[in-house]
Amino acid sequence: MFKTFQTYKLLFLRLIFIVAGIEFSIFFFKINLIFTGIFGLFMVFLLIREMYFYVRNFVLLYDKTIASILQNDFTSDFSKHKFNKSYNDLFQLYDTLKTKQNEQVSKDIIYRSILNNIETGIIILQKQENDWDIFLMNDYFSSHFNVPKVSKWKYLKNQLPSLCQIIEEDNFQEIKTSVEISINEQNMQTFVLQASRTEIFEKDYFIVLLDSIQNVVEKKEKDAWVNLMKVISHELLNSITPIRSICQNLQDLVEQDSLSQEDLEDVKNSVETMLRRSDHLQKFVEGYRKLAMLPSPKKEKTELQHLMESCVQIMNPLFKENDIEVINTISSKRWINIDSQQMEQVLINLLTNSINALKDTQLKQILISAEAKENRTFIKITDNGNGIEKEIENKIFLPFFTTRNEGAGIGLTLSKNIIEAHGGYISYKSESKKTAFEICLLE
Repeated sequence: MFKTFQTYKLLFLRLIFIVAGIEFSIFFFKINLIFTGIFGLFMVFLLIREMYFYVRNFVLLYDKTIASILQNDFTSDFSKHKFNKSYNDLFQLYDTLKTKQNEQVSKDIIYRSILNNIETGIIILQKQENDWDIFLMNDYFSSHFNVPKVSKWKYLKNQLPSLCQIIEEDNFQEIKTSVEISINEQNMQTFVLQASRTEIFEKDYFIVLLDSIQNVVEKKEKDAWVNLMKVISHELLNSITPIRSICQNLQDLVEQDSLSQEDLEDVKNSVETMLRRSDHLQKFVEGYRKLAMLPSPKKEKTELQHLMESCVQIMNPLFKENDIEVINTISSKRWINIDSQQMEQVLINLLTNSINALKDTQLKQILISAEAKENRTFIKITDNGNGIEKEIENKIFLPFFTTRNEGAGIGLTLSKNIIEAHGGYISYKSESKKTAFEICLLE
């Protein structure tokens, strides 16, 4: 505001000088100072000419700057005018908007790059009067469905009529369903379709997401196989490496002409080590067979209280040996439809885990509880041990994953498979230095 006032002040001073020059020139003519009057008029002419070009350049520069701003064209260079303080506010506005536009362009490039690298088909439509324009179509959608990056909805309808028909039938409103789409006249593929509508700055947008169910399943299967192979490779190498090393040592001993007593001891220790590692491998394979050949549960009505008391009785010697207090709060005679032998195995696995978790705890306690709600039975086993570390929380149900040297790593995996075969699920929580495993069974 102050700088604008300064500009007006300079114009006002120019006008005063011009008017004063005219008055002095007229005065000089009246007193017959002809040449002085002519000189005064010449100076007035120069002042008028300078003022004309000043105002002209001022207006032209303002027009050019405002036009650049309105057209989002920030390529103009005004550096040669920046010495003139009258334009400071204008150039500051221009530079501010230029910086914001550059930031916005950078964000748009980053967002588009992210969207183009996501393995989900994405289309964003923008409402234009009574029609829709395609605001954005990511690379995955274009390549996966073999659709060129068209700009109009009507062109997309020619390419993917089955998808567009579903969207139009719902009048471009929120959708969450599955849709079968044929790609390149091949077999139909099933996709999860999610669509939502939103309004931003009085502009109407419709966002469509398409996920291939086959791709999702394949990715999860691939991840599961990768994790499984890591564990299997680790276990196999842990046994094969020392066995191979021992065999090489035994071969060297056998090739000797005679064996000393010390050599015989080495042979004996080597054979024992090979037997131990072989036993470990055998247990590992048996564990895998248990997981792969889990029989279907033979369900029958079983009293939960009796089942839990039986499990506690089986584990009682270990509880006493480890000085663990077990609090069983299940008292009501509730019947559940389960395979009692398989469920007993699950409960014993969970109680064994609790015993191991309490090894380094002074006051050892296991709490067993159950409740029924919403046609479900929840069985909870809680211990006050060290809990599960954050780094391994997502691995505890993986086959053969264990943090114990003597563990096989199939207890929780087997328990999870048994519960799921019963139509339920198993989950865990770690909070306030307590770990709770909860079994949910449908009635």
